[in-house]
Amino acid sequence: MPTPPLEDITQRELLEIYDLQGNPLGVQARNSFYEEIKQEFTANRHITRQVKIATGFLLNSRGGIYLQKRSLDKQENPGLYDKSVGGHVLAGMPFELTLVLEYAQELGAPVAVAASPHEFDVAIKSMPLNLLGICRRIDYIAPFESVRINQDGSRITIPFMNQVFVGYYDGSIRFIDGESSAIEVFTVGQLKAQIRSNPNLFTEDLKGMVEKYEPHLRPIR
Repeated sequence: MPTPPLEDITQRELLEIYDLQGNPLGVQARNSFYEEIKQEFTANRHITRQVKIATGFLLNSRGGIYLQKRSLDKQENPGLYDKSVGGHVLAGMPFELTLVLEYAQELGAPVAVAASPHEFDVAIKSMPLNLLGICRRIDYIAPFESVRINQDGSRITIPFMNQVFVGYYDGSIRFIDGESSAIEVFTVGQLKAQIRSNPNLFTEDLKGMVEKYEPHLRPIR
């Protein structure tokens, strides 16, 4: 699959398109891709193409998980608590750089991605986490079935090629691009209790990932 020039990628948000077996189908502008798959879902209740996304859970060293509360203006999952960050991987870009950009754009948090679990363990115990966050890959799911609730209450399930990261950062957090209306911090115990008592406040994706990745959502020991 040829990689388009970087200027075209950043200006048009071009995405690499794959079938559900991971075979490349080409490159397409994000808006037109979503128009087509929503039409496909309406017609067939099933989507046959997917794109890459990076998902990140960011914690402080005490085990507090930063969650974004999505803006009420969002077309999907408005007003719900969601993971720390998540974003589309633009054509020609790696998952890791996408994650770094998402943290900078959405939380104003500088992060680096460790190359291995060993390097991650060494870094989080030796780096000044108030200055630089450290993340690592923990999972890759394809297709990852993302359940989205529209503003009218209807639901759509979209498949993605999802690289999941977890990391630690003790520095300041600030809003950058207006994607969320609030940022709150929960321990995994508090989060699970809130999900049990108020499940409608959280995205379906978050609820599933908290259960699956609970062993990773812990304080630094």
